[in-house]
Amino acid sequence: MIESGKSLTIGEVARRSGVATSAVRYYEAEQLITAGRNSGGQRRFEREVLRRIAFIRVAQRIGLSLAEIRAALARLPDGRTPTVADWEVLSSTWRERLDREIDVLIRLRDELGSCIGCGCLSLDACHLYNPADGAGRLGAGARYLLGNRPSEVTAD
Repeated sequence: MIESGKSLTIGEVARRSGVATSAVRYYEAEQLITAGRNSGGQRRFEREVLRRIAFIRVAQRIGLSLAEIRAALARLPDGRTPTVADWEVLSSTWRERLDREIDVLIRLRDELGSCIGCGCLSLDACHLYNPADGAGRLGAGARYLLGNRPSEVTAD
């Protein structure tokens, strides 16, 4: 058991945070977390690193890049671990992004078995949903999944 106030080894951080030791090292290399060294040169982490790693994992889960996470953490005074108030401020800036992701996931769930407007012309129904690759004129990617509708495709 880890004693309160005691610094943590990399293995303890990995076990407590649910990430591999290689991820802990990577987060340190990316300057998302910091560690001190003991007299033997081994990494030692303050317990607050667990909250910081939890923040990083949640931010990654919603699709933020490490650069975006680093920028968010840099907004905190003195590089401290996010508090509840910090989390509310930082996460509120992600609300719109999350709403867009949720919309895409709902469309994916609801339309998983139908055409997504990718322009592949290889599905049997493509001549019905995407004649002459009309969805391709709406932009790149899976247009119907990204929000466009077959009714937006105009005939040439």
